[in-house]
Parts: sequence; C-alpha cells; structure tokens
Amino acid sequence: MADSSGSAKTAETRGRSIRPKGRRRKGPTRRRRIATITVCGLVSVVLLGGAGLGYVYFKLNGNLKGVDINAALGHDRPKNVDDGSMDILVMGSDSRAGKNNEYGRDEGAARSDTAMIVHVYKGRKKASVVSVPRDTMIKRPDCSKDGKDVPGANRAMFNTAFEVGGPACAVKTVESISGIRMDHFVEVDFTGFKKLIDALGGVEITTSKAIDDNSSHLHLKPGTHTLDGEHALGLVRTRHGVPGGDGSDLGRIQLQQTFIKALLKQVKNVGVLTNPTKLYDIADTATKAITTDTDLNSVSELTGLAKSLGNIGAENIDMMTMPVAYDPQDPDRVLPLTKQSRQVWDALRQDKEIPKSAIKGSAGDKGGTDNYVK
Repeated sequence: MADSSGSAKTAETRGRSIRPKGRRRKGPTRRRRIATITVCGLVSVVLLGGAGLGYVYFKLNGNLKGVDINAALGHDRPKNVDDGSMDILVMGSDSRAGKNNEYGRDEGAARSDTAMIVHVYKGRKKASVVSVPRDTMIKRPDCSKDGKDVPGANRAMFNTAFEVGGPACAVKTVESISGIRMDHFVEVDFTGFKKLIDALGGVEITTSKAIDDNSSHLHLKPGTHTLDGEHALGLVRTRHGVPGGDGSDLGRIQLQQTFIKALLKQVKNVGVLTNPTKLYDIADTATKAITTDTDLNSVSELTGLAKSLGNIGAENIDMMTMPVAYDPQDPDRVLPLTKQSRQVWDALRQDKEIPKSAIKGSAGDKGGTDNYVK
C-alpha cells in the first residue's frame, strides 16, 4: 500500500495526555485515513441536549451541508426494503481545499480513503460495520457529476468513485458491490475530525505495546494516553509502527475500528448532556464537520436518528473488513473474495448477523489490534 505521512508532531507519552506544540509541519501529498463512523452518532447524541433551543436549531441547521443522493441516482438502485433496519455509508474526505491544505497540495479532486457501511439492525439495539479498503479493485459503474457523464471502469480502485463522481458515485458504487440500498450518507474531512476530537476533550486509549511510526509522526509507549485531534488522526492512519502488522492499509483499518470503539465510549462518558456550553461547542463543531444526504440535513432529522440509535453501545457493534485477498497483479491492491463477500451482503440484506465463515481466508481480518490497543 502507498505510504502516508502526517503533520502531527512527534510525541512520547507514559500515561499522560499528548498535545501538539508550536506550528504544525506541512506534510507531502499523501492520503490520510480517518475513522469517521462515529460522526453521525456524535452529532445526534449532542443535539439531543439542545432539543428545546430554537436559536441552537437555527444556528446548527446553517452549519449542515447536504447532497441529494436520491435525485442524483434516480431509480437505478437496489430495492428499498422497509424492514426496520438502516444502512449508512460513512466516508472520510481527503480534499486539500481550504483548511485541509496543511495536509498537502490541493489537486482539484477529493478521494475518500475511509469507507464504512453501517448496518443498524431492526430494533436499533445493535449494528454491524463493514470497512471497504480504499485500494480494492472493483468494477466502477457509470456515474455523473455536475451534469457530465463519468464512464465506469472494469478495474478501478474503490476510492476513485468519490474522486470522479462525488458522494452520489460513491453511494452508487457501494450499492453495485453490495446490492444493498444505502439509506443515508455521511462524510467528514480532516479538519472536522481533529476539531471534533479536541471538542470532546480527547480520546483515551491504552497500549500494551509501543507504537512507533515515523511516517505518521506518532510514538506511543505502553500505557494510557489521551489523544488530542492531531494525534488521534496520526493513530488512525498509522501502519508501519503497529506491532505484528503487515504495514498495509488492512492493518490500519483494524486499528481504526479499535479507535472507533474507544471514541464511542468517550462520547458516553463525556457528560455533554449536563454541560450546555460543552454540548453546544461539540454540536457546532460536529455539524460543521459533516456533509450528509438531504434526508439527514437538519437538526430535527439528526435528533430523530439519535433517539433511534441511543441504545447501541460499543459492545453492541461488530466490526469487520470486506473479505479481500491481495491482488496477484499488484501486491499494493486487493480484490474482493466473491464467495465470502456474498455471505456478508446477503446477511445484511436479510438483517442477519454476519457469519464468522465470511472472514475465512480474508486478508482483511487477520490478527487484529484489540490485543495491544484498547
């Protein structure tokens, strides 16, 4: 997989909080990976506490950005099954425009290097999350962007769908792979992710082994650490310093999934609902950080989502990587495992738990990170 390099300052900690000091260093044009699955939940949770404040509604509604996925894709989509379950595509944008230019030169188009399909089961008490590796070689469908046709490709990297066709093409590509209609779409960028972590007061993780990665400028000794936004971003993109990892994007995905669970626990424990000022700061930051489909593009819709997802904790979320194997033509790419992937998509389509046999032989779920990062 391609190297990534970051802008976080090098830090070593032994059970203490780490914060960047001084000016941040600009990094080369390498893509970062962002753990974004919690963003929609974060927005929803913090909005619950401000439900009666008209001004807050007005202000936060003005922060939100929406994309009309339904209008863009029309009727050429999988069947909309109304069985009480929900599917959300959550993506991380690597655009270098605006404040994100500290991560490299703006090349005119953004790619999504983090993609997670969130399936919320009927009853809204548990969820499954399937990460799609950015370097997966897939058949990209025909799309359109800004009124112009974008031809498909038989062998294209998954994350190029977002680059050439924006959110609608990303959704269409995921739907063509899975056969599952996405009910919602959520996107978050670098700057928004960092600010959100900082607004929460950081996220606590515990490492049983050292993590040393010069590429992401992250150096953590064994112990408990409270990571601020800059270092959290470094953690979710690191791969070279992971003990026992293969140095690939697949190992990074597993680390992201571990971080997500820690972030969910932090949201539960942060006490925002009893602190109006902190509540507003987090809600303001979160709503500025995301782009959603137009069906979620309001405080009232996000609040409704929060109420329906309120019973799902980190212990009720199963995470996995789409079953893949290394591409014989290019070791820096992966290919979907047809049989195992079908098991995943069939299970979610039928609102069932994903069978353990689905990850058999997959390069995406070997090892794991729970044994040294919690």
